[in-house]
Amino acid sequence: MEMSFTEAQDDMRQGYCSGGPGILASAIAWACAAGIAASVSTHAAVWALLIGGLFIFPASILFCKLLGARGTHVKGNPLGVLAGASTFWLIFAIVIALVLSWHQQTWFFPAMLLTLGGRYLVFATAYGMRHYWVLGLLLATAGVITFVMSVQPAASAAVGSAIEGSFSVVCISHYFRRMRPDKSLQRTALMGRR
Repeated sequence: MEMSFTEAQDDMRQGYCSGGPGILASAIAWACAAGIAASVSTHAAVWALLIGGLFIFPASILFCKLLGARGTHVKGNPLGVLAGASTFWLIFAIVIALVLSWHQQTWFFPAMLLTLGGRYLVFATAYGMRHYWVLGLLLATAGVITFVMSVQPAASAAVGSAIEGSFSVVCISHYFRRMRPDKSLQRTALMGRR
C-alpha cells in the first residue's frame, strides 16, 4: 500500500528528527570554515567547507541516532528520493560557486549561502515544515547581503553557521515538542496543509 503525501512527510520528520541534526552538522562545517578563513586563508576555508560537507550526512545520521530517531526514512518514501535528488542539485551548484571563486575568492561563501538557501526550500516540501521556508530565505538573503557588501569570507561563513545553528535548535525542538508516547508525530498547522 502506498503512503500518502502527509504520511511521507510524517515519516521524514520522524526518521530525521525534523531535519535538525542535518542542519546542525552543516552549521558545524560552516563554523570550521569560518575559523579556518580567519586563521589560515580563504582558499583553505573553501576546501574546509567542501570536505566538511562530505561528512554532513553521516554526521546527521549519527546525531539522529543519538537523539533517538531512526536516521532514515521508510523504504518507498518518495520524499526521501526528492531530498536525495536535491543533493545532486547542490553538487552542481558547488561547481558554479567554485568557478566564481576562481574570479574572486570572496564570492564562494555568498554563492554557497544562496545555494543552501535554495536547497532548504526543497526541504520545506520534504518535511512539510514552514520553518524551512524561513531558513532558506534567510540564507539566500544572507548570501545576497554578504556579496553586495563584500563581506570577508570568515564573516560570511560565520553568518551561515549562526543561521543554521539557530534553526537546528528550532527543528530539533519541534521534533521533541510534537512527539507522542507511541513515537509518532502530532500534526500541527506549522507542518503545512493537512
